[in-house]
Amino acid sequence: MTTKSKLLALDQYFLTNSPVSLHNYRAAMDATQTVIIENFAILEQAYSGKSIAALQSELKASSEFMETQSLPDVIKQIGEQIVENLINVNHPRCIAHLHCPPLIASIAAEVIISATNQSMDSWDQSAAATLVEQYVVDWFCKQYSLGEQADGVFTSGGTQSNFMGLLLARDYAAQQHFNWSISELGLPPEANKFRIICSQDSHFSIRQTARLLGLGDQSVVSLPLDEHHHMLPSVVRQYFKALTDEGLLPIALVSTAGTTDFGTISPLDALGVCAQELGLWFHVDAAVGGALMFSEQHRYRLAGIELVDSLTIDFHKLFYQSISSSIFLINNRAHFNLMKLNADYLNPESNAGNGLPDLVTKSVQTTRRFDALKVYMTLQAYGQTVLGKIIESVMELTQQSAKLIDATTDFELALPPSINTIVFRYRPSITPAGKDEDLWCDTVNDRIRLVLLQTGQAVIGYTKFNGRSYLKFTLMNPMTRLSDIESLLVRMRKISLL
Repeated sequence: MTTKSKLLALDQYFLTNSPVSLHNYRAAMDATQTVIIENFAILEQAYSGKSIAALQSELKASSEFMETQSLPDVIKQIGEQIVENLINVNHPRCIAHLHCPPLIASIAAEVIISATNQSMDSWDQSAAATLVEQYVVDWFCKQYSLGEQADGVFTSGGTQSNFMGLLLARDYAAQQHFNWSISELGLPPEANKFRIICSQDSHFSIRQTARLLGLGDQSVVSLPLDEHHHMLPSVVRQYFKALTDEGLLPIALVSTAGTTDFGTISPLDALGVCAQELGLWFHVDAAVGGALMFSEQHRYRLAGIELVDSLTIDFHKLFYQSISSSIFLINNRAHFNLMKLNADYLNPESNAGNGLPDLVTKSVQTTRRFDALKVYMTLQAYGQTVLGKIIESVMELTQQSAKLIDATTDFELALPPSINTIVFRYRPSITPAGKDEDLWCDTVNDRIRLVLLQTGQAVIGYTKFNGRSYLKFTLMNPMTRLSDIESLLVRMRKISLL
């Protein structure tokens, strides 16, 4: 067989300009669209309700990978065995996590991203994609008023963005206090004195990051909150003094704009000023709350966000992008030099002189997806106003749902909602004889959540509040209606009687 004939045989598997390739691509895309519509979009349940054992059995039987089928047949089988048994994020009663239904523009962008397979680490692997990402980064720097020297990079999510913020905070502190380059010399002898000040409601990735950075759990100082679950500057100052009196070195203040459970936003303006006065790197985890900048009604709650040294924003939450899509921003692009590394084969220093932009020097990843396209396409197609209205509608539903729950006699709120999460629990009016009331209440709430999931009726969240079991609605879907919440409360009451 000649080389040409071999290539003609192979092009059936790849996307090229040959007739057989284009035919196979269209057939695969048609089959995929059918599966997404019939096995996902129009399903009437939030989850199929199949048990783990049943799914394991079905998948094991078809995972030997010994017999080949036509790709459309494989896609059809996957639709029936896998897609139908995924969590349906588009369903109005899928309200457990910060897990959004993606906008159609984002889904369309994903097709382009996957097909073109650009790698964002160097210009000669992405070309126009590099410019689009930098354009989107610059645009968001302006939206958050971070100044002329601001810069950023797309990341895989809030955890990676938080990691980068504290990585730079650590290296900046070593440079400023000890004239020490961690990139060259490793951790300074004084690193065991570094302390990161955050709140009790901070995302778990703050502690995880401290471990990965070689600072350990001991470096994370979690501050108590007020009755509204806000971190206060007065408490920051109190703990800062106590730490320095012990001979320790606070290096960063982390505030959260939209905590995972309660969605609370601490006073960023006052905390930003506090951080400046104390010489602390100010990192704000706005993975959730950063979207409020698009809302005319609610953007005032982000006052002070312009004071950050670094900022986390997730687009795959209230910006309604498909996973993954997040951005990490800093107020001074020179800070990226703390982690900059050039490789001759990838991003030689000569690239800059030749006008070739390389984004890899700003990232802890090498290979990265062209996720900026999703945000770019969404803003081009729908604009800020539509996104703002979607966010506002979800927040309004959250307030209405909380009022509905608060007006009942058998459900109780933990705290009034702040953005789009409601923490509450069912509290039976009668406790069986011989049962502890709180423990019985915990048991009932645990059962409610599991039965709803196992029967596919709804996917709702769970958390602990004051040591007790609570349920959580995370309202991400603008298609969810108050009537969905009303019917869900009825279902929960029925389950409590089982």
